[in-house]
Amino acid sequence: CSPNYCEHGGECSQSWSAFHCNCTNTGYRGATCHNSIYEQSCEAYKHRGNTSGFYYIDSDGSGPLEPFLLYCNMTETTWTIIQHNGSELTRVRNTNPENPYAGFFEYVASMEQLQVTINRAEHCEQEFTYYCKKSRLVNKQDGTPLSWWVGRTNETQTYWGGSSPDLQKCTCGLEGNCIDSQYYCNCDADRNEWTNDTGLLSYKEHLPVTKIVITDTGRLHSEAAYKLGPLLCRGDRSFWNSASFDTEASYLHFPTFHGELSADVSFFFKTTASSGVFLENLGITDFIRIELRSPTVVTFSFDVGNGPFEISVQSPNHFNDNQWHHVRIERNMKEATLQVDQLTPKTQPAPADGHVLLQLNSQLFVGGTATRQRGFLGCIRSLQLNGMTLDLEERAQVTPEVQPGCRGHCSSYGKLCRNGGKCRERPIGFFCDCTFSAYTGPFCSNEISAYFGSGSSVIYNFQENYLLSKNSSSHAASFHGDMKLSREMIKFSFRTTRTPSLLLFVSSFYKEYLSVIIAKNGSLQIRYKLNRYQDPDVVNFDFKNMADGQLHHIVINREEGVVFIEIDNNTRRQVHLSSGTEFSAVKSLVLGRILEHSDVDQETALAGAQGFTGCLSAVQLSHVAPLKAALHPSHPDPVTVTGHVTESSCVAQPGTDATSRERTHSFADHSGTIDDKEPLANAIKSDSAVIGGLIAVVIFILLCITAIAVRIYQQKRLYKRSEAKRSENVESAEAVLKSELNIQNAVNENQKEYFF
Repeated sequence: CSPNYCEHGGECSQSWSAFHCNCTNTGYRGATCHNSIYEQSCEAYKHRGNTSGFYYIDSDGSGPLEPFLLYCNMTETTWTIIQHNGSELTRVRNTNPENPYAGFFEYVASMEQLQVTINRAEHCEQEFTYYCKKSRLVNKQDGTPLSWWVGRTNETQTYWGGSSPDLQKCTCGLEGNCIDSQYYCNCDADRNEWTNDTGLLSYKEHLPVTKIVITDTGRLHSEAAYKLGPLLCRGDRSFWNSASFDTEASYLHFPTFHGELSADVSFFFKTTASSGVFLENLGITDFIRIELRSPTVVTFSFDVGNGPFEISVQSPNHFNDNQWHHVRIERNMKEATLQVDQLTPKTQPAPADGHVLLQLNSQLFVGGTATRQRGFLGCIRSLQLNGMTLDLEERAQVTPEVQPGCRGHCSSYGKLCRNGGKCRERPIGFFCDCTFSAYTGPFCSNEISAYFGSGSSVIYNFQENYLLSKNSSSHAASFHGDMKLSREMIKFSFRTTRTPSLLLFVSSFYKEYLSVIIAKNGSLQIRYKLNRYQDPDVVNFDFKNMADGQLHHIVINREEGVVFIEIDNNTRRQVHLSSGTEFSAVKSLVLGRILEHSDVDQETALAGAQGFTGCLSAVQLSHVAPLKAALHPSHPDPVTVTGHVTESSCVAQPGTDATSRERTHSFADHSGTIDDKEPLANAIKSDSAVIGGLIAVVIFILLCITAIAVRIYQQKRLYKRSEAKRSENVESAEAVLKSELNIQNAVNENQKEYFF
């Protein structure tokens, strides 16, 4: 243990011939606690399928910086949110250039950690709001700044939100709508009324804001207030930094990596070739090489001065499947390790008397070799050596036969898009398109649910008149261009305790329909009428009461005259329809109550008159999602909502009323084991004690209620007396400022009316 090769605070212990590193609670793993157990960005967590939440980020990977906790907002764009201690509105008075005010912002991460995180991001921003009343940002006589801020470069910045460093303006100055056209900021008008300059600071090299200085609040009625939002960063340039190698003779070289290089390597690759060298670096005696030896074997070869060694990982599946594969390599004093994807790592003990660091003095070749033989055909992405990202795209732009960037991310990450979401390529990365899904979220995994009150409904009209569909490009008209529907897929979930109930109703202009109802006895019935002159086909599921307050999942898949039905992922039935094979001119889809039911059978009419009271979730008819169209409209949809329909959650605890709109909070489980040997007499003996305790509790509650009533009466009297002094008793600085702004606005309006 001397010297100590355990990194990141790992505890070293030794025997006569070896040492061991204990990595417990360090956030790192490996023989020397070298590799971080955390991802380097929110983007990396998202592409593991994680959703929004707090995560530990290790921005420099195996480097010296420690992990830190932040919030990842996994929307279509991944946002990293880093908080600080100055998010509340702060008011400033009685300052001048000789007695300035200085406000400091401390973040949840160190400045070194923030710098690496910002450098990795595609874009960063902070919203800054500066409220002012006779408090200027710039002295209009000589242009001297009266307020300024400082970023991570420790330089004074005199531009404000919405502007860039060279313009030194505010948002209103760029948009040309300042309250005084002589100035580029509202506050520089120096008016004796509250106004503000608000905007986004987005010049990455200056972020985050660490300090603000205010010097112009010393005059009569002069005052300022400010509020700084969290640091927001999106994307990860390093995670998607990539290059495409077109020929076996093509490669990238990095002359800056001369000298000693420790073997800490991580990268992604995808290819259709059966072999090729990913990376090579040579010295006089030492070398390192990583290659695809065959379609199923990745090999790491190295020499630390005492002969070559190699480690290979063999996969049961081919690596040349045009999917992204992750290679991680570490060589330290104890061992060399190679891992590919989630396959079992392969380890080789470190050779005796080898160099601690590799003695390398040639250029680093990526995607090929110095001899231009056995080069790699395909894409390499996110290449890191010793925690440092190599900019493959920048080098590829000046290298023939190598293209910056890689396409085809959906071939690997498309499986993250669920519930009918479609993977769409981006120049950098991909996103899940949930347009034709009943779900939302970054992976189309957030179901849209709604509580339906009594008598409420959601009606999705496919077309007012089916003849118009020929001339329409609307979403609804595209549902059935040939005017006939020979197949449909219907999925939804529901929870209710009411019978009878109409869950779903699809009608046509030819008096054909499909109804899904819960009959009066609690059975689920699916009724298809595809011929107006025949009675409907009825599929009845009476094996249990479906109005039991539990969440049930329904799938109906029709192919012409054959219908496949699945309930709760376990009950399945296939039936053949006798009423027809096609839906002609579909008119509308109704959830809840239907008003017109003269052309339907008696059971459907009864259920339709009652409608539905309870929760419906993830309703989808082929590519139409009526709840999503009603609650999350992205474009005009022919949706009509009547009655009480609100977005809610269909998840409920057992035993709760399904008609309740609110989430049921689960209490801690206090149940324990029961001793079967204890007689029931123990419970009987305790009855008197329980009754006495209940009486005492009731008396105590009555006394508490009396005391609370008296207290409320006193508070009301106190409130009436103190209402005249409201402005003196407001505790929140932001509330006071808003109150003053409201009063100011009211005065301004009165003045305008008087002037008119």
